[in-house]
Amino acid sequence: MQLDPGRVGAWLTGFVSLTAKQSIEAVQEIEELGYGSAWYPEAFGTKECFSAGGLLLGATSRIIIGTGIANLWARNAVAMANGARTLGEAYPGRFLLGLGVSHAEQVGPHGLPYAKPISTMRTYLDDMEAAPFFGREPEPSVPIVLAALRPKMLELATERTEGAHPYFVPVEHTRRSREILGSGKLLAPEQAVVLSDDPAKAREIARSHTPFYLGLENYRKNLLWLGYDEADVADGGSDRLVDDVVAMGGVDVIAARVRAHLDAGADHVCIQPLIAEQDRFPLAELRELAPALLGL
Repeated sequence: MQLDPGRVGAWLTGFVSLTAKQSIEAVQEIEELGYGSAWYPEAFGTKECFSAGGLLLGATSRIIIGTGIANLWARNAVAMANGARTLGEAYPGRFLLGLGVSHAEQVGPHGLPYAKPISTMRTYLDDMEAAPFFGREPEPSVPIVLAALRPKMLELATERTEGAHPYFVPVEHTRRSREILGSGKLLAPEQAVVLSDDPAKAREIARSHTPFYLGLENYRKNLLWLGYDEADVADGGSDRLVDDVVAMGGVDVIAARVRAHLDAGADHVCIQPLIAEQDRFPLAELRELAPALLGL
């Protein structure tokens, strides 16, 4: 892969609620701080991923912009392929397409037939490869990584794409993912972090993050595959699970968790700072973490 996001990037749910002006100012500072990437989500009801990506790319000059994750149910394969090609040609070597099948709990209410995620993704990738495009092809081509959690999707990522971008995972998942992906494939896990020296406050913030994801079957099944039990994934997660999925503490604690992912086989770790304030973007946390993380 010709794209180089470096060792640490920023994964920022908060982009979805910022104005365009706020988004531009935030991503420009993230680039100035030295982070190698900025990732943003797509789900039903969020900003559309390619228009949002164009906004962020146009406001910056170096940082890699990645979708985390472009939802295949949101558009057909031709639109997905050509949206990526358009941004890739306009901003060579700076756009990364994270692609996923989303979750039955999010797709079903919208009347979409969520079923057989592996075969659905395989067919979708076939259709993307065959998609006609009358514009100029990007050089280099836009890399695709899959939102892969369990072995079959990780194997598909190995077979058909540049790698995997797992979300809501502990270090053990990174270790197992690298074994399945083998060498030469990008492994870029997301890591939620709470920067706080107050253990009670940090755990409260972490526990506000976990219930939504533990309500989604794909994440629960992944955690059970990793060795957690039903009690671990119930009621917002056991303390053990919350500790493993969310890094809580000072700068040194968070840097140690990022290092653990890198040592387990990650190429790039995307940190997601969690904060209590709903009306604030976590730039202060990214500033404080940058000197320690960007030297890893």
